[in-house]
Amino acid sequence: MNRALLAALLASAALPAIAEEVNIYSHRQPELIQPLLDAFTAETGITTNVAFVDKGMAERLVAEGDRSPADLVLTVDIARLTQLVEAGVTQPVQSDVLEANIPAELRDAGDQWFGLTSRARIIYAHKERVKDGEVTTYEDLADPKWKGRICSRSGTNDYNVALLSAVIAHHGAEAAKTWAEGVKANLARKPDGGDRDQVKAIWAGECDIAIGNTYYMGAMLKDAEQKAWADSVRITFPVFEGKGTHLNVSGVAMTKAAPNKDAALKLMEWLSGDAAQKIYAETNNEYPVKPGVAQSELVASWGSFTPDSLALTDVAGHRAEALKIMEEINFDG
Repeated sequence: MNRALLAALLASAALPAIAEEVNIYSHRQPELIQPLLDAFTAETGITTNVAFVDKGMAERLVAEGDRSPADLVLTVDIARLTQLVEAGVTQPVQSDVLEANIPAELRDAGDQWFGLTSRARIIYAHKERVKDGEVTTYEDLADPKWKGRICSRSGTNDYNVALLSAVIAHHGAEAAKTWAEGVKANLARKPDGGDRDQVKAIWAGECDIAIGNTYYMGAMLKDAEQKAWADSVRITFPVFEGKGTHLNVSGVAMTKAAPNKDAALKLMEWLSGDAAQKIYAETNNEYPVKPGVAQSELVASWGSFTPDSLALTDVAGHRAEALKIMEEINFDG
């Protein structure tokens, strides 16, 4: 062999392999996703770099354009996922693994985003002041019998806008506005704080029921101060009349720029698999999206429910209308 060629081959063999990495913009709190990313790196050797982006993720990606270092975005709520798609900062991903692991109703029809966990929008009810079975539907929340007894976070919060969007999809805009006005009339106080603050208000006697996401119960039970709040309430799974319980998701999308596309796809597929779905279930108290992955023992203890069959894309399609209604009726006023 030519000596020069041999020297070149030996030199190239001595060079370290370029390590794979995935850059992530996350709206999810770092402590919620780090156990997942650590497990992924341990299994694959692929490094993950996370930037926590609380607000303006779509705007940031638009401003960065093709220069963006982000490969993936992790966020919560169908509205935020849809906003990223509409901003033109994501790209479609074709993957047999993702299609097999994630039900069609929990992913974008155009393969732009994929749900990774689901959470139910439920009612926290005081164990003594509210009888079991006294509130069974979302429609019940507008009943005058609850006047002065409901607590809620802001009406323009993404979770509540998504719920109102589902009301629009089921009943139409006019009926949805009447419903939102009825809920507002039943509020015990001006909307304030997050879902856990509403449970605290129930514990403190300010109200009897509140709207919230399921996984907050798990978070409160693990907190020495907040456990008393959680112990004062029971979880009720309301339904839309004749339908099911409203679900929302946390999800992932690949950015349009994605400089590490292959590694990013590996992470997306891994997050939809058995190992990650089990970590989501046990650590974050969320519902796995992959069929066959068991709920955590704690989550299962809250009871079973029938998810609403309404596709999340249908819910997202009414977001602008729902936000307009919340602002028109001055829900937070």
